[in-house]
Amino acid sequence: MSNKLIRCSWCGEDKDYQSYHDREWGVPCRDDKKLFEFLILESAQAGLSWLTILRKRDNYRIAFAGFDANAVAGFGDSDIDRLMADTGIVRNQLKIKSAISNAQAFLRIQAEKGSFSNYLWGFVNNRTIVNGWTSEDQIPVFTKLSDRISKDMKDRGFKFFGTTICYAYLQAMGVVNDHIVDCFRYSADS
Repeated sequence: MSNKLIRCSWCGEDKDYQSYHDREWGVPCRDDKKLFEFLILESAQAGLSWLTILRKRDNYRIAFAGFDANAVAGFGDSDIDRLMADTGIVRNQLKIKSAISNAQAFLRIQAEKGSFSNYLWGFVNNRTIVNGWTSEDQIPVFTKLSDRISKDMKDRGFKFFGTTICYAYLQAMGVVNDHIVDCFRYSADS
């Protein structure tokens, strides 16, 4: 009998991916600072692999003021120039500008709803949606829920946050539990 830990197969044998999977992915998050961090990271990921962004995460933390939404919302042209010269992040001007405008939209939601967490978790009545996938090929890349949230966020001024990125965000933040049922994290996050 094997004592090998069963994980979702997407993290493979990569230690960075395994650590992220084991400690963060799918863990319900209601902390606005972390919710903002992942808004920046997931938006930066559009068109790239998540592992690329995960390995640049510390650089993003430094470049984006410790993921302080107030600070990022106040970034101006000199900050955009600084970020465009930063080889530690994805140097895409549209993504960088969207991080700033997304920070501004994030703050508007906080002011309106009391927290971004209240806004996000309000779409699911404050309860994680627990799916029962037996294989990863069953897991969708977007759903009606991600369609609804991404549309609402777009209407509120968010960019680089379409339905596929939104669904990845919901999975990462534990709004949706998409660990396969055999994964050791499945029950832990339910």
